[in-house]
Amino acid sequence: MPIIVKASDFKFKYPRDIARREEPKFAGLPDPASFNRHDLYEILPMMNAVMNELESEDGAVLNMLEDLLNDMPGFISTRGEVYDYLLGSARECLRH
Repeated sequence: MPIIVKASDFKFKYPRDIARREEPKFAGLPDPASFNRHDLYEILPMMNAVMNELESEDGAVLNMLEDLLNDMPGFISTRGEVYDYLLGSARECLRH
């Protein structure tokens, strides 16, 4: 059963880009589209994808992903890059 992340699960509040709400969002790799790290409608599907790949429902893991997202270097800009960065960083953190 897929893991569903809701906005209320986040520890931070994110702005909503209402004008672009209906545009396609991250649905898997590859995805060269630009990622808006300041849009809840971009962040939700990304976090859902990473949490599902990690097979985790743990709120602490979601909080860690939020911290990683907020500290992510600016040169990571596409959805595919963001996904790879979050997943790789989370796996590294969870090993320790």
